[in-house]
Amino acid sequence: MAPGTEQVPGPVLLYDGACGFCGTAVRLALRHDRRGTLRFAALGSAWGLGVAARHPELEGTDSMVWLEPGGAGAPERVFVRSEAALRLAAYLGGAWRLLSAARAVPRAVRDAAYDLVARHRHRLPGGGACVVPSAAERARFLGGP
Repeated sequence: MAPGTEQVPGPVLLYDGACGFCGTAVRLALRHDRRGTLRFAALGSAWGLGVAARHPELEGTDSMVWLEPGGAGAPERVFVRSEAALRLAAYLGGAWRLLSAARAVPRAVRDAAYDLVARHRHRLPGGGACVVPSAAERARFLGGP
């Protein structure tokens, strides 16, 4: 089976593997994922490239991508930028759900704010080099961290 084509039981967060800010977001998601079912894949990994090949709308995307697997005849769906971030917040639950109020803001405005942060993400503080998962977390990374 080609990388990125295997079905996963739950959502997958695709991220820029070379971005320390994105790595911080992944570590935050790992720390707050009470269900422990969220999977991760770097956009440039074999798994991430497989997803991009199935979704031409992702061409040129270097932002966070939230993938919801299909099931029972429904196709898998991908969400990018602010919608991906809001889906992650909803998935994490608890106080993170409060961020869902941002859906009241038009998507164009949310995405403009997301793009502003994304343009400068390589210079933002708190960005370690890369995600180094623990042995227990390693199985949640598709195609390597």
